[in-house]
Amino acid sequence: MDLNKYEGEQKILVSVDCIILGFDGEQLKALLVRRGFDPEKSGWSVMGGFIRSEESADEAANRVLHQLTGMRNVYLEQLYTFSDLNRDSGARVISITYFALIHITNYSEQLQEEHETKWFSLDNLPSLIFDHKEMVLKAHARLRERAATHALGFELLPQKFTLSQLKCLYEAIYGTPLDRRNFTKKMRSLGILKKLNEKETASSRKGAFYYVFNKSRNGNFQAGRFKT
Repeated sequence: MDLNKYEGEQKILVSVDCIILGFDGEQLKALLVRRGFDPEKSGWSVMGGFIRSEESADEAANRVLHQLTGMRNVYLEQLYTFSDLNRDSGARVISITYFALIHITNYSEQLQEEHETKWFSLDNLPSLIFDHKEMVLKAHARLRERAATHALGFELLPQKFTLSQLKCLYEAIYGTPLDRRNFTKKMRSLGILKKLNEKETASSRKGAFYYVFNKSRNGNFQAGRFKT
């Protein structure tokens, strides 16, 4: 390929931005970071970085996610490309966004202090730099859409959970209360839950049985389609 053919073209920066979502048992939250450089230094933002010459967009997103969380093999999905001409006051930057789902308790306080990050409820976001609030809202909308047909919600829960915890998660995702009996009946009918001979006893004397997600039956979730 004759690279000289590109010499007259304008150089544009391309970045990746990761919207990291978690669930604390009651609320959906986004992990935000204090920006350490201008423009918009000290403002709250999602975590991002520029794509290096030797990596793909997916590789860059995984690198950024690992740098911030120390985690690997977490759920990560490409979301949207933000390309408005004046979206970044520092330069002409196109951002390829991703959203990731993690369990909040797996994110260490040490990393939180090291990177100056904080979890914020999606219902109470601070002022964000550039178009980053739009990124977070678009990630939430995608999660709502995907959670209806894929078992993404289980990425936000501990390995074992109660039906009440699962119901709280879906109420947080969709922002609406769910009927306990109908929700339980629907989830059990999908065949994706495996009941354990172990109870959670901290919240009640009787205790509630723990369940785990049966990944081998994930296709049943897609076929059954969860609806609020």
